[in-house]
Amino acid sequence: MNLRHPHNIFGEEKRIERVIGRYDEGVKGPLVICIGGIHGNEKAGLKAIDLMLKMLEVEHITNTNFEFKGRFLGVSGHLAAIRQNQRYIEKDLNRLWLKDKIEWLSQQNRNTLSAEDLEMFDLESLITHEIRDYGADRTVILDLHTTSADGGIYTIVPDHPLAIEYALGIKAPVVLGFLEGLKGTTLHYFTSHNFPGEVTSICFEAGQHDDPMSVNRAIAAITNCLRYAGCVEGRHIEGRHIEVLSEYSGQLPPLTRLAYRYPINPDEGFRMLPGFQNFQPIHKGQHLADNHVGPILSPMDGFILMPLYQSKGEDGFFIVKRASLYKDDEF
Repeated sequence: MNLRHPHNIFGEEKRIERVIGRYDEGVKGPLVICIGGIHGNEKAGLKAIDLMLKMLEVEHITNTNFEFKGRFLGVSGHLAAIRQNQRYIEKDLNRLWLKDKIEWLSQQNRNTLSAEDLEMFDLESLITHEIRDYGADRTVILDLHTTSADGGIYTIVPDHPLAIEYALGIKAPVVLGFLEGLKGTTLHYFTSHNFPGEVTSICFEAGQHDDPMSVNRAIAAITNCLRYAGCVEGRHIEGRHIEVLSEYSGQLPPLTRLAYRYPINPDEGFRMLPGFQNFQPIHKGQHLADNHVGPILSPMDGFILMPLYQSKGEDGFFIVKRASLYKDDEF
């Protein structure tokens, strides 16, 4: 599979639909579902999915030995927010994925649902039907995101050996512990606990929202995920798909764990100081942001992650520390 560098990837857009596309050659295998635009202002994942589907369609032309096993489904996350280029309308769609909430939604009249509840109802129904209908032994959910800050790319996974194995296969730094610091994300919901068969969820952060290379990095992440899931063989994958990620993240800590989250309280007037980047080292007591009370200082040494440089968001910043696959070895 050839990694392309498309032109005008942030130019005029076609109408966004819930199902971006499916690719299936009729050979049973893993199911890989890729979500773009859970946050409506994060468009790189949507473009990467669309381009990946186009690449798969023409791959046999240049590579007659190409084989694809299983099914690839690309879906749009928050359609209403995507159309308004907003992170969300009323509440963060990636903080609502709770099983009790899903069960409650299934009993409601669609006409009474809020914007985010309606989006989650439709998205969950589609993905659940696809998982149950296709009946794969192995399902991987890849949720594509970007950040408002510049800096490193990374994957976020549950603290589960299989999820970590898949994330490492994408060839980008892995961040552990986010499910302990947050609730209601796609990673919490799309697991084997809620679905038949082996279901693994991974979040990939491809870079800054408006960086054209974020699309290429997301394409590389999808390609590596398809390879590691077993949909395509490594011999059909160009090394560039690994290089485009390793070149960007080679100097970053390969494995970190969430140590601190700064939650933003309503009307506190949170303002991040300018210039921070993902994985930038910070030290205890360093001035990171301000609010109505005064300076907000770092409570510890570590690396800053996702400093907030946009108007909407519930998290001011995160701090991660170097980690090991074995907790006793972390420092």
